[in-house]
Amino acid sequence: MEYREFGLGHEQTVLLLHGGGLSWWNYRKEAEILQARFHVILPILDGHAGSSRPFTSIEDNADEIISFMDQNLSGQAFLIGGLSLGGQVLLEMLSRRRDLCRHALVESAMAIPSRLTEALIGPSLAMSFGLIQSRAFAGLQFRSLHMPQELFEDYYRDTCQITRSDMTAFLKANAAYRLKDAFRSCSAQVHVFAGERETRGILRSAKLIHERAAGSGLTILPGLYHGGFSLHRPDLYVKFIEDLAGL
Repeated sequence: MEYREFGLGHEQTVLLLHGGGLSWWNYRKEAEILQARFHVILPILDGHAGSSRPFTSIEDNADEIISFMDQNLSGQAFLIGGLSLGGQVLLEMLSRRRDLCRHALVESAMAIPSRLTEALIGPSLAMSFGLIQSRAFAGLQFRSLHMPQELFEDYYRDTCQITRSDMTAFLKANAAYRLKDAFRSCSAQVHVFAGERETRGILRSAKLIHERAAGSGLTILPGLYHGGFSLHRPDLYVKFIEDLAGL
């Protein structure tokens, strides 16, 4: 796994795990602001542009990051955040190691499997994967994701670098992920966020994560779609982290 780092030398560490099909630039704005006070680490999940190995599973990604933390951070961080697929990796990390961080920020993460979605991914990609390198098609897909227009070039460049096998693997893993019972023992303060305009599955998952994590907070953000908190409101995202740190 590859990592981008900002703010080297600061004592408190923040790790932010990007969404499926994106990369470290998911959190570029947050990192550029937070680096003044935090050591910020942005892992590039397996199977994504700039990664060092194919995608195998959410569990393997969780193990890789935990190992990195053990080797470089004494197994501890102030906060770990994750969006969508990155949020699922975070949930898995907390299920495997209860005390990895003081705070966990879980955004737009599915925790309830969708077998129908999982079954449709293969046939859907078989029909559409050849269009991915078309700029026009990518533009249509990008707009359907409700992402900031300024991220299109990053999105288009990196999507073209993802192989069909990797895309199939992480999309299926995303659709099949189920929150582990061990998550209940997590000692981090968990903060769950979802957009008001998310799918029913995401909203149900946000409620489930909140119910499973004792003392957690649940925030439904008015008017926002999938990933809207970190992608569209990096200022509020950073402020939330700074408030947690008492800054």
